Amino acid sequence: MIVRVEDFSQERTVRYRQLNFTMLLSLVMMPITTTLLGGSVEVWHPLFNGKDLTGWTTTGNWRATTDGVLVIQPRPGEMGWQRYADYLWTKKEYHDYVLRLEYKIPSEGNSGIFIGVKNKQNPVYEGIEIQILDSHGKKEALTPHDCGGVIGIQPPKINAARPAGEWNNIQITCQEDHLLVVLNGRQIVDLNVKQKIGRKHPLAGYIGLQDHGLPLEFRNVEIRNL
Repeated sequence: MIVRVEDFSQERTVRYRQLNFTMLLSLVMMPITTTLLGGSVEVWHPLFNGKDLTGWTTTGNWRATTDGVLVIQPRPGEMGWQRYADYLWTKKEYHDYVLRLEYKIPSEGNSGIFIGVKNKQNPVYEGIEIQILDSHGKKEALTPHDCGGVIGIQPPKINAARPAGEWNNIQITCQEDHLLVVLNGRQIVDLNVKQKIGRKHPLAGYIGLQDHGLPLEFRNVEIRNL
């Protein structure tokens, strides 16, 4: 009898352990299964692979560093923003997506993220620019030319820019005519672009990073289709 009781106790312990493991596994898999069945899996694709400029086109001095950072270091004499071929352009056009990336600018730095560009030779007038600027700490009223603003259309709601030399993260959502911009976790732009400018499909087109004649760094450039 003693042996049988010990055997039963051991068997019961094993069964409890198996049951607990099964319950734990079910809890872990539940959100995964729900997400898969619901079709809401968020799949992000790198636009910058961290090694080279595959998928992009430019005549500017863009390069990838050994630690996976995308750097623009304008060559001597390369100044100003009207050198559109020196911008970094995607080879493909995109529509209905979420773009996210990190950037770091120097003191008085200036750049921009272009979306919905139809003509790479005329992006300012045939595209939308989200401003990148060293505007941290600005006390005056914000304008469309401050960091996160939509150039010529709308200023950011708040000044969410971090100090020069620090990494900022920005997420840009383009869905049909709706544009949403989140900078460092703060929503700063929410608008219907078509209502503002009257252009058909204003957010569909090439994506570009501006060479403003100043050094700049990007990393973790990713996109997700909607």
